[in-house]
Amino acid sequence: MNQTDDALLAGATPAEREAVKQLSAFWWVWLVIGAIWIVAALVILQFSESSFKLIGVLIGAMFIAAGVQYMAISTLMPKWRWVYLLLGALLIVWGVVAIFNPVNTFNEFADILGFIFLLVSFIFIFQAFAERDHNDLWWLGLVSGVLMLAVAFIAAGSDVDVKANLLVLFVGFWALMSGVIDLMRAFQLHRVGQNLE
Repeated sequence: MNQTDDALLAGATPAEREAVKQLSAFWWVWLVIGAIWIVAALVILQFSESSFKLIGVLIGAMFIAAGVQYMAISTLMPKWRWVYLLLGALLIVWGVVAIFNPVNTFNEFADILGFIFLLVSFIFIFQAFAERDHNDLWWLGLVSGVLMLAVAFIAAGSDVDVKANLLVLFVGFWALMSGVIDLMRAFQLHRVGQNLE
């Protein structure tokens, strides 16, 4: 067990250790979701302007997947559980709305793109600091959050066409970053589970 695994489980009660062990059996879920995020990123980044409807549906699906992940992560974060549950619930609701109104979703997201980037940057930064004690790669989320923050200010001052193109790039890069982080999280969870056996 490495130092990060030791730090994660140092103050854990036997019940918490058992919960982590049970959750680690599902490490492959993060692996599959991470792979799906990466495939989605590759598809999104090849889209033309005529596929706004499909991008709206993908935005909804991405929100639902992210919401489910935040719900699952809440089981590992007793101190911050309510925050993860709230974020998960909001993402799922937004995802369902987006799927049923994909073109409107794309247009509305393009209109408020600066705010979306700002919100996502805060989520990435918050999650990075919340995971700092038990995630070797917490800094990756912090870097992603800071980059999103910079893009938020660029998007806020852009015209509609630039915002539409930025939205396509945003969805693609968000999927890519989420995929890479989920793949790393899958292997980390698998390693912790093996060390608990």
